[in-house]
Formats: sequence, C-alpha cells, structure tokens
Amino acid sequence: MSERKVLNKYYPPDFDPSKIPKLKLPKDRQYVVRLMAPFNMRCKTCGEYIYKGKKFNARKETVQNELYMGLPIFRFYIKCTRCLAEITFKTDPENTDYAMEHGATRNFQAEKLVEEAEKRVQLEREEEELNNPMKVLENRTKDSKMEMEVLENLQELKELNQRQALVDFEGMIGRYREMEQREKEREKEEDERETKEMLDRALVKRLRDSDSDSEKEEESSSSSQSRKPSTDKPTDILTTVKTPEAQGTSAGGVKRAKVESWERSVGTLGSKGALGSLVVRKKPAAAFIKPSPVAAAAAPTSQTDSKASTADSKNASRPVTTQNGSSSLSLLGEYSDSDSNDSE
Repeated sequence: MSERKVLNKYYPPDFDPSKIPKLKLPKDRQYVVRLMAPFNMRCKTCGEYIYKGKKFNARKETVQNELYMGLPIFRFYIKCTRCLAEITFKTDPENTDYAMEHGATRNFQAEKLVEEAEKRVQLEREEEELNNPMKVLENRTKDSKMEMEVLENLQELKELNQRQALVDFEGMIGRYREMEQREKEREKEEDERETKEMLDRALVKRLRDSDSDSEKEEESSSSSQSRKPSTDKPTDILTTVKTPEAQGTSAGGVKRAKVESWERSVGTLGSKGALGSLVVRKKPAAAFIKPSPVAAAAAPTSQTDSKASTADSKNASRPVTTQNGSSSLSLLGEYSDSDSNDSE
C-alpha cells in the first residue's frame, strides 16, 4: 500500500518538459456547474415564475473583454423549467450581486431601483460641487433651510397636540414623584415595624427559655431530695401483696394509690387476676415412714374399713327421699355418725 502514496515521481536523466504537448483550450470554453437561482425571476417566453434557490445544471463561461478591477466576470446559462427557454445572467462584483441579462425579468426590484436613483443623484451633486464652489454654498444653504423647516413643522405639531389634549405634563411628573416618595416611606415604615416585631419575639423567647430552665432545675432538685435509694428487685412487684389501705377504697373521698400499668393489665399473685391463676405454689412433700410388721398386718383391715367409709360417705352425700318426696337431712346425719363409730 505504501507505493500508492508516493509524493515524488521519477524523472529520467533525458527528461525534457518542452517536448510535452500542451493542451490548447479556447478561452471562452464552457463548464457545467450546479447552482441555485440567485434571485426571483419570471420567464419572458411563458411567464413561469422561478424562485430564488431553485437548483439548475448551468453552463458557465468567462465573459471576454470585461473585468472589474482585475476580477473576471462570469456568465451562466440556465433553462426555464416549463418552456426550456434559455435564460442568462452574469456576476456583478461592483454591487456584490448578479445582473439579469437575457430571457427573463427580475422581480421585487423596487427597493433596489430607489437606491440606484439616490446614488445617481448623489454622484451628480458631487461632480457639480467639485467644479463649481458657488454650487457648494447653494447646496449648504438649501440643506440648512430644509432643516429649519423640519424643526418648525415638528414644533407646530407639538403645540397642536398640546392644545387638543390639554395634558399637564409637569403636573403628571410631579404627582408621579410624590407617589413614588410615599411608596418609599411606606416601605421604610414596614421594614422598621417588622424588625421591631422580630426583636420583641426574640426577647420573649429568651425570657421563656430562662424561666423554663429555672423550673427544670427546681424540679430536678426536689425529685433528687424525695427519691430514696431502694434495693428492691424488679421482679418483687410480682410477689408483693397490696393491702386494702395501700390500694385505697371507696368512694368516700379516700385518695387511692397509683396503680401501675402492669398491675392493671396482669395483676399480682395476691389478686384474683390472670397472673394468680398462672403461678402455682409448690406444696411441701410429706415425709415417708416405713411401716412396721404389725402395721403391715393391720393394713388390709384398715384398707377395707377405709373403703367402706368412703362408700358410706358417698351414700350419705346423696339425699334420701321419703314417700312424700322430701329429703330428710337429720337421718343422713345420724347414719353418717353410726358409720363412723363402726369404723372406729
């Protein structure tokens, strides 16, 4: 790939550039270029409007024997989009524009024509002033007279407007200044009032803070004095039983003691609440005594006697009905006494 990018070419020792044939092209030769219409135009043949910016494949040539300050002038040939008539225009470097030459007319040239007319008048006046000094004096007097007339006309118009409108401009300005002064004073008073209110609020807040601090100190000192050291465990509240005096009674005016939240919800062991039913006290176990031989021999008789006594007690607990349908409690009592004596 490097051989395709060579910048220098090889020239043999016997190279003679004069032997190279030269191309003899005509000076008025034409090139095909792509351009856009530089202005709006209308075709003279069919009346078709060609707008600025329309693209064409044009033929370009250099105008012979026409130069502007050494710059060549170029001519372009285009064809109408409707009738294919040939239209030509060329460059105008003097006015930095394009000049219409043949086949169409340029549109919207009123402003340009007015400017060209003013330029021609100005050029003619300058030529006259260069050759005739009296003409310069006359032109100056005409200009000054025209300026005076313009100023007089303006003054007349102002006076006419004042007579018709009857507006006191000085009074309006004075009232506006007074209103502006009052507005400034009002804003100043509002600012002063706001600052004063802010200072008062800050002072009151400081006084309240100081009072609250002193009250807190007094409360802390009194609570520290009334507080006693206690060695109670946190779980003692579950086993302690409150007396009626501590709990307070009555609706008779006696002040009740403060009941804690856990006592209200759960209760203590002494109370008949839910916690009393959950906690069960362990009963002491009875001492075991080994029976003697004599006691072992008497055990069967005692067991039979105990069985009989339990059966009698069950019968005694049942009510005995008479013929009249009433129960006699006295007979039950006598029967139970006799059974107990037999068992002994």
